Amino acid sequence: MTDHKTRRQFLAEASLSLAGATALISGSEDRANAQAGPPTSMPGTPQTPTPGAPPAFGTSPEVGPEVSLATFAEAEKLVQAPLTQHDRAIVSGNWRRSMPALYERRTGPRKVALDDAAAPYSNWNPVVLGQSHGPETDLFVRSTIDPGPLPSTDAEIAFAPVTKLSLWIEKKQITSERLTKIYFDRIAKYDDKLRCVITLTPEIAIKQARQADREIAAGKYRGPLHGIPWGGKDLLDTAGIRTTYGAEFYKDRIPASDAAVVERLHAAGAVMIAKLSLGALALNDIWFGGQTMNPWLLEEGSSGSSAGPGAATAAGLVAFSIGSETEGSIVSPSMRCGVTGLRPTFGRVPRSGAMTLCWSLDKLGPMTRSVEDTMLVLQAISGPHPSDLASVRSHLEFDAKASVKGLRVGYFPKWMKEAPATEVDLNALAVVKKLGMEAVPVSLPDWPYGSLNIILFAEAAAAFEEQTLDHRVDQLKMQVPDAWPNTFRQARFLSAVDMVQADRLRRKVAYQMARVMGQVDLLLVPALRDEMLTISNFTGHPSLTLRAGFVQVAEARSDWAPDPEHPLPKFSPPRTVPYGITLVGRLFEEGIIARVGLAMEREFAVYQNNPPTFDG
Repeated sequence: MTDHKTRRQFLAEASLSLAGATALISGSEDRANAQAGPPTSMPGTPQTPTPGAPPAFGTSPEVGPEVSLATFAEAEKLVQAPLTQHDRAIVSGNWRRSMPALYERRTGPRKVALDDAAAPYSNWNPVVLGQSHGPETDLFVRSTIDPGPLPSTDAEIAFAPVTKLSLWIEKKQITSERLTKIYFDRIAKYDDKLRCVITLTPEIAIKQARQADREIAAGKYRGPLHGIPWGGKDLLDTAGIRTTYGAEFYKDRIPASDAAVVERLHAAGAVMIAKLSLGALALNDIWFGGQTMNPWLLEEGSSGSSAGPGAATAAGLVAFSIGSETEGSIVSPSMRCGVTGLRPTFGRVPRSGAMTLCWSLDKLGPMTRSVEDTMLVLQAISGPHPSDLASVRSHLEFDAKASVKGLRVGYFPKWMKEAPATEVDLNALAVVKKLGMEAVPVSLPDWPYGSLNIILFAEAAAAFEEQTLDHRVDQLKMQVPDAWPNTFRQARFLSAVDMVQADRLRRKVAYQMARVMGQVDLLLVPALRDEMLTISNFTGHPSLTLRAGFVQVAEARSDWAPDPEHPLPKFSPPRTVPYGITLVGRLFEEGIIARVGLAMEREFAVYQNNPPTFDG
């Protein structure tokens, strides 16, 4: 029978054991010193080194606060790495001469400032040995569609996909200035319900729209984004326009230059109309202005952290938006708000001028109302940038007219039979077969993939170290245990050894994904399956999330941990909301998942449904 001790008994017995161990070791040291004779110098006394003697570890001057056996006994609980009493005594006795001296940023004098642009020297490369680097040439073929006549109502125009808007603008059936004003009017009408806009940019938008109209009238058409109004997640720097990261202490931050993605959209002739909300410092959907809401169900948040891009795109307040993802921040709001989100391969789109949360995980991508729209945007923003060391040269191959027959679509049989999968996921698998593709069962080892988040938390805590230590993060609206302030503090106690081990696990996971992706052309997965969200983000694979149907919910959904003091709203009868699927592609092969997504989108025939409250 197990002997259960109270915490008081455990601590009392532990203290007695530690005291005994200290006395025992101390006595042994006294006897050893007596046999060896008097020391040649007192500890801490400077000595002239013998010529040719190398430096040794553990010989620095003592630094930091006093520590004891008890200090380490308690610290072992945090890192779950128990020591023997003998080892603990050696560690604690030498600690102030060995490790604290390495903490120059803690102990001072802090000779080197680590500014926001200083990325870690180690650079994550998602391509493992023997794996393809994607297409060898560029190919971009748009679908051939007749957009039809310009709709008679502003709402119908606003909800049209970029594929149609671009053709109406090119054919001069509508001006960019009129389209821009339509979206500004809708923002004025609806943003109070959604709280998805942080900053409107009317001056630059009207200027860009008028310039687009002049150029198009003169026959200088730049391409499918020319004259198209868009909004960017407010972690993209915009010259002379505030970029807040959704955080209270950055409300008045005004960058001097544009992010690389913003520059490229300007060059494509797109019209920037708004900086869109994000959960503070890129977590969930609550920012200093409140919670961004789901246009389909105003009693729940839009999910995040690309909260504003998801809500604004779904409600027809922008033609398209740019979001970002570290681990789910494009996928989740795309699911919740019923939009199409493309998370590109890590390294395809530069993050220069975007807020850093996690150097080896952050990605920027489009959020739109149709599959082909995502590719129109991706084409404009792809390519390396000198200030993003992780960005690489790559080719983009997309043919909207190519057949999908014969493509191999991998799926995980077990995942399709359990939550979070629904009938919509099973129907998507049936559609795969109906379209002439081959459904191929695949598998991954049952590994602790959640352990990879040691990397995310450590990098994020490093990115916001100063803001944590000087307590600026205390100003954030959300101070619950699963919000960033608490996570940043907890991450200080993650083991550096475990960080390296997690990185080694990451490489093994990347090889497993390379094995699976070698068997198929793409994967079909339940969009919010936690393992694949983690795996594919850490391996850098691209994903496309698109609306595939509708489900009914009897309770509001939340990104936050359950809080009994603030229960979520319940609905009777249940509410109908959009539901999506996710396609995961091989590295740098966004064109394949887009081609399949386009075929499935047509078969599902639900992407043109709009949230009723915003359809007028």
